[in-house]
Amino acid sequence: MSGEILAGQLVVKACRRHLADLETAKSRGMRWDQELADRAIDFFGFLRQSKGRWAGEPLTLQPWQQFVIGSVFGWQRWDQQFNRWTRRFRRALVEIARKNGKTTLAAGVGLYLLDFDGEPGAEVYSAATKRDQARICWDEAARMVARTPALKRRMGSVPSRANLHVLATASKFEALGADSDSTDGLNPHAALIDELHAHRDRRLVDVLETAIGARLQPLFFYITTAGVAGISIYQETHDYAARVVEGAVQDDELFAYIAAIDPDDDWTDSANYIKANPSLGVTVLINELEQERDRAVAVPGRQNAFKRLRLNLQTEQVDRWLDVATWDAAAVPGLTLDDMRGRRCYAALDLSSTTDLTALGLLFPRDSGDEDAPEYVFIPQFWVPAESITERGQRDRVPYAQWRDEGWLFETDGNVVDQNAIKYRLREIVDDYGIEIIEVPYDRWNAAKLATELQDEGLTVVPVGQGYASLAAPSKELERLLLSGNVMHDGNPVMKWNVANVAKEEDAAGNIKPSKRKSTERIDGVVSLVTALSRATVAGDEEGDPEFYG
Repeated sequence: MSGEILAGQLVVKACRRHLADLETAKSRGMRWDQELADRAIDFFGFLRQSKGRWAGEPLTLQPWQQFVIGSVFGWQRWDQQFNRWTRRFRRALVEIARKNGKTTLAAGVGLYLLDFDGEPGAEVYSAATKRDQARICWDEAARMVARTPALKRRMGSVPSRANLHVLATASKFEALGADSDSTDGLNPHAALIDELHAHRDRRLVDVLETAIGARLQPLFFYITTAGVAGISIYQETHDYAARVVEGAVQDDELFAYIAAIDPDDDWTDSANYIKANPSLGVTVLINELEQERDRAVAVPGRQNAFKRLRLNLQTEQVDRWLDVATWDAAAVPGLTLDDMRGRRCYAALDLSSTTDLTALGLLFPRDSGDEDAPEYVFIPQFWVPAESITERGQRDRVPYAQWRDEGWLFETDGNVVDQNAIKYRLREIVDDYGIEIIEVPYDRWNAAKLATELQDEGLTVVPVGQGYASLAAPSKELERLLLSGNVMHDGNPVMKWNVANVAKEEDAAGNIKPSKRKSTERIDGVVSLVTALSRATVAGDEEGDPEFYG
């Protein structure tokens, strides 16, 4: 947090989250237990390493590893079902470059969960796409047991079955692959998911997650290096975890440690390499990284592998667009439509299919004469169908029902958004708040009927294409407004989630626009904002009026 240790932004944000939780988690039914954190960290000191120049030596956790283990095992929550304190984090993602010790860390976690977590009949699985891959973590754990006398006396081993076991508690630790003959009958206390980026589908992960049953405090521990960007369980997990540590989504059951160079870093500058390699100087040597970098510079075909495996940077990377912290800085808590009474606005529509949000973006240009005010105020409105709000929340892993109850989101009857609700809302904005709607810009898709009805009510509706010709200029304008502090908004958490989700597309000429195709989750609010800006900037150009000017 102080900058004394150079770290990537997602690591910094994970640390910020931990420190903030120390102050606020009690109000959410959670507590920090230093003794439990120390107990788990100290356990690793009893283990003996099995490879390289450290073979036979105690396993001393690096500071980053202490942060991971302490966080995962030190945080607790009050469990109403069992009427006791249990582990807070049920899922943990550790994403880091190769050779930083993530497999060794996972092996130690597996042994701790096998016999030192207080779970009778514990079933711990090292799981991967193939059983041979799953055995890498299991083999490391078995070698630790063989070299650690205290564990060797407690645990039996059947290498041919990749099985460690504790007869006294009827517990076992086994390797499991998606290619195994059967995954029926599992009741995992813990699953160590190795190299998540290599999983082509989520079949094995789903089997394990749905087999938890009535375990008191199960843990899914994902370890991976960055993958190739695209639709996958890795991409889904990575993107969601990034949104959690950024604060765009609150999920008190997920811990994430993602160590990577930042997208704007010079990948050839070895000063940045510690961001992806926090074990630099211990298990990773800088001269080795620099030699690999030099080969990658000389042979471009090596570059993607070097960036992904050694700098933990996704290749063919989805280009996330807007910075959540910059967006947060523009929020004005308590801002409502009451504050906009009598103002003029653009009311941009991005209508939904059966799965998207419907968004109405209200963009208020600055009143003439008020030069100290920001150029724009933005207040979004969102709708989802009532019948599927619970299902949507589970699928998108965001609290739609909570947002509805808090007034950030409207619901309409049925299983698709009733467009009449939007029409009525626009009428309320005009009649109840005295707001003048300058135009209603809209994406043509699925909007012909509503556009006609709004026009019949006297509103000026303007179709806006979704290509570079229409959206490139307002997209650049949005970047300028955020960086210069010339836009403010109401802090709607649905919109913040959209901002965290949005990826951009860029053409050969450097034009950009928000991309629903590349974005893995909903971005409808951002699209409505850019669509509104497309008309506001045109109005400024046409009228020469500085209050609209981009």
